Amino acid sequence: MRWDAQALERGASPGAQAVDPPAAGAPAAGSQSATIPAADALLPLAGLVRSVSTPEFAGITFHEVTAKSVLNKVVAGSRMPFEWTINPYRGCSHACVYCFARKSHTYLDFDAGLDFDSQVVVKINAAEVLRRELAKPSWQHEHVALGTNTDPYQRAEGRYRLMPGIIGALADSGTPLSILTKGTLLARDIPLLKHAAAQVPVGVGISLAMTNEELSEAVEPGTPGPRARLKLISRLREAGLPCGVMAMPILPWLSDSDDALDSLFGALAAAGATGVTAGALYLKPGTREWFMQWIAREHPQLAGKYRRLYGSGSYASKEYRAWLAGRIRYFKDRHGFSGSHGFSHRDLTNDARDEEAQYPAGSIPDTAAHALARRASHTGHPGHAGHGSQQSPAQPTLF
Repeated sequence: MRWDAQALERGASPGAQAVDPPAAGAPAAGSQSATIPAADALLPLAGLVRSVSTPEFAGITFHEVTAKSVLNKVVAGSRMPFEWTINPYRGCSHACVYCFARKSHTYLDFDAGLDFDSQVVVKINAAEVLRRELAKPSWQHEHVALGTNTDPYQRAEGRYRLMPGIIGALADSGTPLSILTKGTLLARDIPLLKHAAAQVPVGVGISLAMTNEELSEAVEPGTPGPRARLKLISRLREAGLPCGVMAMPILPWLSDSDDALDSLFGALAAAGATGVTAGALYLKPGTREWFMQWIAREHPQLAGKYRRLYGSGSYASKEYRAWLAGRIRYFKDRHGFSGSHGFSHRDLTNDARDEEAQYPAGSIPDTAAHALARRASHTGHPGHAGHGSQQSPAQPTLF
């Protein structure tokens, strides 16, 4: 992604305020935030309105900024199935130890570890700026994706309510949109998404890669648990909305057993997911260091195995990825997800990463189906979308 347009310029911002966390033992003043003079601001960010800390978000500081632009153009030549992204938040309180976006926080002079989890930049004028950008004559109404870097339905959204304005702006302008999230706060906006889906193509994706509640609490401590996300998938489907699932990352020796994969794909099928893709843990720089520290601390017996499996790179060994791809194909077939890939952003042939390159059905706006439904609503005659039959892949050798 092109980060230059999203970078926050340095320089003192008039009127900015910074947080002075309450001293240990000091009584909390309800839900009111604590502030200190602008001269002592944590970061000299242009556009910084104030930095806020509240008791209900203990340990997290929100840096409220006014953005000049919120639409982020995907780099030319990318095979991503969208042309633009919006990230109303930078940093993420979900605190997933494996999050691939951690390094992006260093572009703001935060660190990729604890700062990523606890220093959250909030573009408080995101919806207002977006409406201005979408109103420009040059806007081509191309697909806009949310949740490609940090989660738009992390806990901060409960406080700032940026997403209703963003969804409304996109739908009102005739712009297709997609959302990827772990946040069950999305349920709040189901009526709005249903309304948007009547105007433009909408895709919804949920990130869920394990059903083990204890493991989820350990590796993604700020997220709603697996059971809560499975309920969200069901609610989305009951509302008539699509819901693809990104079952990533599968963690070697922690969530890649047959029992774990069978439980995961079985639960997703029961919840009604429209499609699912899965892949192994990806450890890019910035994420690798933080995750390896966690493994060494929480599962020291696996630290050496992970170092050997990943070597000096970001991907697990080719042999492991090939083995895992086979297990995933088997359990997808077993639970009725054969042929549910959706869109691939890589040209891979006989490569173990092929599954990881897929976007599951339902997570990307189906422009053709939306146009067909619109025509049917105008003519009163249902259309027929032709889909060729897809042969299920053969069951791989079990080993």
